[in-house]
Amino acid sequence: MAKILIADDSLAELQLFQAALQSTGHSIVTAMDGEAAEEKVKTEKIDLIILDVVMPKKNGFQVCRDIKNNEKFKNIPIIMVTSKDQESDKFWGMKQGADEYLIKPFQPEDLLKAVKKYI
Repeated sequence: MAKILIADDSLAELQLFQAALQSTGHSIVTAMDGEAAEEKVKTEKIDLIILDVVMPKKNGFQVCRDIKNNEKFKNIPIIMVTSKDQESDKFWGMKQGADEYLIKPFQPEDLLKAVKKYI
């Protein structure tokens, strides 16, 4: 069983992610902003990160870049999930080190498929 970190500043979105992932049996931890997400990565053994882009304190692009630039955490897969749907946003997200980029609103099966790729 893997531990998945979901970082999103919207409680409704967090609940949506949790509902979609409930059937997988993985354990879920959440963070409501970028700094809290980075703190969880440092203090818990995270196997996969689902990361919103637009968040307070640190945005998802910054968090992704910080994690991928850290020797200790760079191998943790990151799935960015965001309403930022421009091709340039996707390009920028992948450039920061994201392994996957999903656009909100997404279908739960798309999220599950992306998660299964990495754990």
